[in-house]
Amino acid sequence: MYYTYVLISIKDKKLYIGFTNDLSKRFLEHQNGQVNSTRDRRPLKLVYYEACHDKYKALGREKYFKTGFGRKFLENRI
Repeated sequence: MYYTYVLISIKDKKLYIGFTNDLSKRFLEHQNGQVNSTRDRRPLKLVYYEACHDKYKALGREKYFKTGFGRKFLENRI
């Protein structure tokens, strides 16, 4: 399984969008400061995720969420 996920920073209220094949492990890496892009934005909260069987579909969803339309979708969803 592959996951596209969205985190929100409690500190600055901004979203982080990512992709992984192990959501639990990846979230712990974010929480422990092991991910450069979110290290200074902790604490983080997982607010949305989607599971896909296909790696490329999950990557496609990540790219979509990073567009204006994708961010609007997330605003309505979260």
